[in-house]
Amino acid sequence: MEFLSKLSPQLLIAIVLSAINGVIMYFIAGKMLHILQLGGYKIKSINAYLKETKFNYLIRLIILCFLSAACMLVSNALLDGHGEFWSYIGLIFYFYFSIVFIINVYQAPQKTPLKQTHRMNRLSFVVFLLSMALTFGLIAVFTEYVPSVKFGIIAITPILTYLIVVVSHYICVPIEFLSRQIYISKAKNKLKKMPDLIKIGITGSYGKTTTKHILNVMLSKKYDVCMSPYSFNTPMGLTKVVNQYLKPNNDVLICEMGARQVGDISYLCKLIQPKHAIITSVSNQHLSTFGTEQNVYKAKKELVDAINDGYICFNAQNNGSKQMFDECTKNKLLCGINNDNCFANITNIEANSNGSTFDLTINEKTVSCQTKLLGIGNLEDIALASGLAFSLGVKLSEIKSAISALKPMPHRLEILQENGLTIIDNSYNASVESSNEALNTLNMFVGDKIVVTPGLVELGDKEYVSNVNLGTKIAEVANKVIIVNETNKNAIQEGLKQMNFDESNIYFVENLNIAKDKLKEITKNGDVILFENDLPDSYI
Repeated sequence: MEFLSKLSPQLLIAIVLSAINGVIMYFIAGKMLHILQLGGYKIKSINAYLKETKFNYLIRLIILCFLSAACMLVSNALLDGHGEFWSYIGLIFYFYFSIVFIINVYQAPQKTPLKQTHRMNRLSFVVFLLSMALTFGLIAVFTEYVPSVKFGIIAITPILTYLIVVVSHYICVPIEFLSRQIYISKAKNKLKKMPDLIKIGITGSYGKTTTKHILNVMLSKKYDVCMSPYSFNTPMGLTKVVNQYLKPNNDVLICEMGARQVGDISYLCKLIQPKHAIITSVSNQHLSTFGTEQNVYKAKKELVDAINDGYICFNAQNNGSKQMFDECTKNKLLCGINNDNCFANITNIEANSNGSTFDLTINEKTVSCQTKLLGIGNLEDIALASGLAFSLGVKLSEIKSAISALKPMPHRLEILQENGLTIIDNSYNASVESSNEALNTLNMFVGDKIVVTPGLVELGDKEYVSNVNLGTKIAEVANKVIIVNETNKNAIQEGLKQMNFDESNIYFVENLNIAKDKLKEITKNGDVILFENDLPDSYI
């Protein structure tokens, strides 16, 4: 190609424009990179996001390219013959529309922001290089064979964003595999050097994070405990916990174990090799990735299968966990509420908007307890943690003290007071069970009640019916409803209508920020607001 045969001003301009477009393409690809990270770096997570959002992101990219290309072609036609410099003016339109697109994407509310990890930095760099190389290649080809287009071909590159991210991901796969093996090997070696470490795995469709925190408080009465922070429940998350958080003086390691498909927990167990376990629940959460409830059951049971001679605590209140208990032939402990067959049993519950009082019986010994935590679900988690803590040598009196010191987890039935309003923040995530629990908790409060919710997601073919049922339950408790996003709007509305809910008190908003603005219009002192669930970023 004559274009590449010598170092010319046109070639230098092409290189500079390619580099600039590489940066622009990286930012345009930011949403897909974010979704890829949230989905555990699986391409199907991007595909699911595009499907859930009805390919809105791709449609906007097509509009961006169409507007940019149209403006560039018109400007080039009008300025043709006025000199080489003027042929670049059309690029201003592309840069302008791209910047507007990027700003709109990055200003959208995010539940879990993109984390610039080492892996993400490597992937981002490959996206930049690939975008730059692709841009330069297109410029070279069109300059040689379609010179009338000049550099206008840049305007179509955003359409290729999906392809660039996918190819970049697979380019990085071998690198990430080697990197992952190095970190995992380091974690395994560290664990081998701590043979007396008490390792505990906790899994369940819901309740595992809260149970983890409760168990940490209880075991800290006797042991030096390392707990996996936040929602570090993936292979690399737990590897990071072992490599960075676990200290030589720790006696106990508590690991939350998450899964989105069969085999995930088995892999985590091979890494951690837990001695003891807690199964909080088995429900229809994440059916969109598991496919069937049977697969959910199989996945959670992988933790039970990994335990040899340690204790395994099961939740008597959850049908799936109870079934697993009945099938288990190992050293099992049933924990629950108002069940005399339970090793750890909670009875005589008195609950109000300030918390609960109850009796806790373990191994035929009983203490009266008080907690600030709201809801029966939290009491289930307390029973599970108490059963294992007692079995590991924590005194019943120490367990009672730990229960009184428990604080609500952020965004999990957390009570806030703000500008004369009572806010129940249950926005972290939601299952059918936790939503019912949140609404029962809301019903304990005095005052007009408002529910803000996008509904329940990731329930597969049960999603619509579950959200209709959610709507009927809301109608029994609340005076007003704000439905966030289109995802479950029709299903929740149908449930409300079945209960003859006043349609003038139903509000529809696009996102949570707009919902908060709407609350300023419709609330008064003394109102109680429940934020029930928040859509994952893959639905926004």
